Amino acid sequence: MSEDCIFCKIVAGEIPCKKIYEGNDILAFHDIHPVAPVHFMIIPKEHIASLADAHVRHEELLGRILLLAPILAKEQGLDDGFRTIINTGRGGGQEVFHLHVHVIGGNGPRPM
Repeated sequence: MSEDCIFCKIVAGEIPCKKIYEGNDILAFHDIHPVAPVHFMIIPKEHIASLADAHVRHEELLGRILLLAPILAKEQGLDDGFRTIINTGRGGGQEVFHLHVHVIGGNGPRPM
């Protein structure tokens, strides 16, 4: 856990979220600034700063996150498709430096 990481604080229960899924090592919750009718994030509970910081030991975790995305998207009503976005590093538009996958859809999501 990183002391100054907002997502680590969400994982620890220090900051509330609109949770849609929680497993042993993964958490999914609605984005507080949605860009579409459905916009949620899937994060590892372990602090990994960005996709560029993932290691081979994270392979199974990353696979579970990606396999969970369509399941949760369908549960959230995205039967016609959705977008997944992983912003990596400042140059890639990452604002919170804890790996997270945005899942966006419903009525033509705006570009992010």
